[in-house]
Parts: sequence; C-alpha cells; structure tokens
Amino acid sequence: MGRWRLMWRAWGRTNPPGLRSATLHCRHASSFPLPRQPLPSLAETTARYLRSLEPLVSPEELEQTQQLLAEFGVPGGEGERLQARLQRRVDRMENWITDWWVQSAYLESRLPLAVHSSPAVVLPKQDFNDWKGQLRFAAKLIAGVLDFKAKIDHQTLLVEYSRGYPLCMEQYSRIFASCRLPGPKHDSVLLPPPGRRPPTYITVVRNFQFFQLEVYNSDGTPLTVDQLHWQLQRIRAQSWKTDKEPLGVLTSDHRHTWGQAYTTLMRDKLNRESARAIQRSLFTVCLDAPVLKVSDALASSRLAAQMLHGGGSYSNSGNRWFDKTLQFIVGEDGSCGVLYEQAVAEGPPIATIIDHVLDYCKDPVPVRAPLIPLQLPKKLYFCFTPEIKRDIEHAKQNLDILITDLDISCFTYCGFGKELLKRLRLSPDSVLQVALQLAYYRREKVCLMERKIRAHGELCATAESASLRRFHRGRTETIRSTTSAALAFVRAMADDDCQAPERLSLLKKAVEVHSTLTEQALAGQGIDRHLLGMKLEAIADGFRVPELFMDTSYAVASHWKLSTGQVAARTDCVMCYGPLVPDGYAVCYNPLPTHVNFAVTAFNCCQETNAEHLAGSIQKALDDVGALLGNWGVGSDQRQP
Repeated sequence: MGRWRLMWRAWGRTNPPGLRSATLHCRHASSFPLPRQPLPSLAETTARYLRSLEPLVSPEELEQTQQLLAEFGVPGGEGERLQARLQRRVDRMENWITDWWVQSAYLESRLPLAVHSSPAVVLPKQDFNDWKGQLRFAAKLIAGVLDFKAKIDHQTLLVEYSRGYPLCMEQYSRIFASCRLPGPKHDSVLLPPPGRRPPTYITVVRNFQFFQLEVYNSDGTPLTVDQLHWQLQRIRAQSWKTDKEPLGVLTSDHRHTWGQAYTTLMRDKLNRESARAIQRSLFTVCLDAPVLKVSDALASSRLAAQMLHGGGSYSNSGNRWFDKTLQFIVGEDGSCGVLYEQAVAEGPPIATIIDHVLDYCKDPVPVRAPLIPLQLPKKLYFCFTPEIKRDIEHAKQNLDILITDLDISCFTYCGFGKELLKRLRLSPDSVLQVALQLAYYRREKVCLMERKIRAHGELCATAESASLRRFHRGRTETIRSTTSAALAFVRAMADDDCQAPERLSLLKKAVEVHSTLTEQALAGQGIDRHLLGMKLEAIADGFRVPELFMDTSYAVASHWKLSTGQVAARTDCVMCYGPLVPDGYAVCYNPLPTHVNFAVTAFNCCQETNAEHLAGSIQKALDDVGALLGNWGVGSDQRQP
C-alpha cells in the first residue's frame, strides 16, 4: 500500500486538542484491561472500500473493482478464507494488526528517516539569543522530561481518555531508552530489557560531538536544573571545535545504505561502545548552532526545516541521530523543537510529553542541589576509517540533495480557530479536512490551466490517521478524507450558478460524512488496516495475492497525494513531515482556539507541486468556508506569515 505515515487526529467535536485525562492512574494492562482491537466484517469493509473509490476513479474502473469485490466476497471464496484466518489471529494475539503494521509501515521501509518518515514538531521560539540562554533553557527542558518520566516510573501518570474511552498507555513505557536499529533488509527496535535497571543517562550532541550525560544523582534523584546547567557548560567546554566529522548524517541515509555503513562502523570496539551508548540513552538533546537569518516571511518555514532535517551537512544535520526515538532540539538562536521516530510511538504521547515539558520550563520545581561532586560528562569517541569517511561523504551528499528537493511553507491562519467551529457544533478537524479538499481541487485546476489543458480540478487520495489507542496495543487507522460528499461541495464552489445556501448545505453534508468516517476509524471499523491484514495474511500463508490488490483502483486510491495530520497539543506549535509520494503534498495543522497553524511540504522534483501555492490555496479555501459558515470577517488582513 506504499509508504505510510503516522499522522495525528483530534479527539472530537467538544474535546480540546490535547487528550483528556481522567482521575485514574496508569496501571499494568492486567489491572486496567482494554478491549482487543476488533476485526471488521468482510461485507462492511468491501462496501466502504467501494464507496471510497467513487470520487477517485472512472466509472469503468469502479465497475471493474465492483466485479473483483463480488468475486472476492462469494461464500466460501478467497475473502472468507482470509477473513477466517484473520479471526484466528484476533483470537490468539494481543493485537492482530499492530506488529504487522509496524513492520510494514516502518521497519521494512527503506526510505531515509529524515524528511520521509520522522515528523518534527516546531515549538514556540524562546526568549534567548545566545549560548547562555540556550544552555539554561536546555537544562530546564531536560529536568521537565525527567519529571514526566518519573510519572511513568512511579505509575502516577494519569490514564488518558478520548470520547469517554480510556486509552492504551503502553507506548509511554517504550519511548525512553529505545532506538531503531538499521538492517540490510528490514530494521529492528532496541528496547530496554524488562526487569533490568533502566539507563540513567541521556545523550547530548554539540558540534557533531556526542556526550553521555548522567542525569541522576547517586541517591537516585534527578539532577536539578542548576546541576544540569553546570554539566551542559562542561559539555560546551569540551566541544568547541567545529571541524569534526558529522557522524550523525549516516543515520539520515537510505536504510539499506545506512545498514551497510552501520555494519562497517560496528566492527570497531570503540565505535560499538559509543553507538550503543547513544542507542540506549533515555533521549537525546541536540544543541544546535545558530543558522543564517532570513526574512520574517520565511522564518517559520526555515525553522520547520531546521527541526525536520537539521539544515544540511554543513549546518546542524550532524547533530542528529535520526534512529533515536526522542530528540529535543535547542538552538542558540532561541529555536527549539522535537524530532521523533515512529516505530515505537505515535504523535499523541509525544505531544503530551511536550505539553508537560513546556509547562515545566515556565515554572520549574525549585530543588536544592545536593552537595555531591558531579562526574565529568563522558565524551563518546569514534574511530573513523577511510571506509567510514567515504560513507559519511556519501550520506552528506544524499542528505543535501534531499534537503534541496524539499519545499516547505508554514503559515498561521487567523480567520478563525476551533473555538468558533465548536460553537457551531461542527468538528473542527472535519471542517479543515473538507477545506483541504477544496484547496487541492482549486490548485489542481490551476496546474491544468498552466499546462493549457481545459479541465476542472480533481480530488486525490487523501490520508489522515485516527488513533486506535482505545484498544490494547492499538496504533492507527486511516481516514480516507476524499468522499463523494466532499467532491460535490468543491464542485459547487466552482459553479458560479450555485448559490450560498446550497453550498452551505453541501459543506455541512461533507463535514458530516467525514465525521462519520472518523467515528468508524476510532472504533476500529476502518478499511485500510483490514485490507492490509488480508493482503499480509495471504502472503504469510503462501497464497497468491488476491486480484483486488493488483487492481488499478487500488493503486490510485493508495497513492496518497495528500498526506494530512492534526497535532494533538495544547502548545502553539506545528508538526511537519515530507510527502508520502514524489508528486504529493503533506499538510499538517494545529487548530487552536482562535487560529490554526499549518505546515505544507512538497518536493521540488515534481513540477506540478508547489508548497507555497497550496498554502495560498488553503488560506483562500478557509476564507470561503468561513464566509459560508457566517461571514465572520475572515479576510486576507487576518493572515500572518
């Protein structure tokens, strides 16, 4: 089904973007059981799949797919056989799809983690502009993360609720001290061994140099902000040279290439020990050098790029270990963000950690530092053979090419926010998703006109992920946001003869349909994980892959030209990531009470895509949607770059 991306979902019409917590404490699964993820019925999945194709394929292609589905679903046929095998898998496993999903979506993907897979979260710029402020803020940030981790360790983390359902909290126990490991054919995940004492240190990287920093005193208490600040100053004193090899860029390369370089790197004992120290650390803090200043109009886009890939081999990309599950980035110029790897955890738990850490940084808990001398942070050394140096040069070239190819545009839409939509009893996420369909439709029409093709715009396969954490070990399901109702609405907006009341009626219908799809996905009744399961079950059992998955319609509907996601965070931040396909876009947004933050990406290699143009189209679409919903004065003067 092509490359997938984990994206974030909002949790309902009336809930805030952050997950609601109940007054229950986190316990083991045995003491706080959650239901198993259900297996949708074969009939419902095939019917919903066919409906999802209607706005995307021709009548002839739809008829062909309908025939294939009829053959697939006959009593005693291929579909029923695979469904029965999946049901046996449901009965014997904790979660019937999660392991398959992680393997196929992440660990078997050979594309680089940088841009293609790992999302970045751009946090509000901090009020400092020198290395002193950088180290002071980084010390508070580390203390805040350790404060959150203490809740996990002491089992005092509140269970999160969504729409009245408790959510699976298992991911929190895997975020810290975990790391993805490269392999020749597929990757694996390094997790802290159960029952053993967890690591007590983090990794700090500055000027491409890695350090092992112990963050707990000998009595088990975490270092105070003052202690951490002192230790970071000692790291800075040991890392002033700027001529070091950017080893971290190796982790940004194509997974097969990095896997081969990793094998070479790990032959040396010193390299092996240093790499293992990075991989087993609780998390990584990247102390970035300041980047070249740009105009205010481009500042937010430059900042997003910096968090996503580091800016290039001669900027801060060597300050990353892209395999690491959790990396906090603090720039000397006040920039900060988070980069995370998705094989272990998805967006909402990361957003919860971010919210806690930033709250802590505003008002850190005053703790008196014990009068205990601190050991010097340990510098991690590597032996660079000529072969490793060549691997680094190749990785630098590949990363710089990828960065040059990435087109990114960030903006804040101030016409309205989620507060207004909730007052109208509309799902903010569903309204924004329908607006994205309108924006893409109009942008596609412009592209066709520029190529002198007289045609209307069209819609494309659009993916948005819903969380399945209401089920034990649940991960995500895809919401297919392109619907016949959305197509009817965008066509009405392009029809000059269509009046505002009819357009408003079609808008509300499209929003309602999307909200229904969201409910189905959250309840484990989506279609994409079910289809994936049947395909993988056929492969695992040595059967031929059903014709359904060789169909033209399946290819079209799985070519995600529009990859979308919503940040579930209270913080005024925005997430960004690269498109799923070369000729596509990625659009991430964070709806806050009175405004919405957006990040749009595309690839320059495709002449038909342009992130800035789609960003402009999104703003115009939101203006028009706002006008339809009440003419609330949503105009161009209310936008901010």
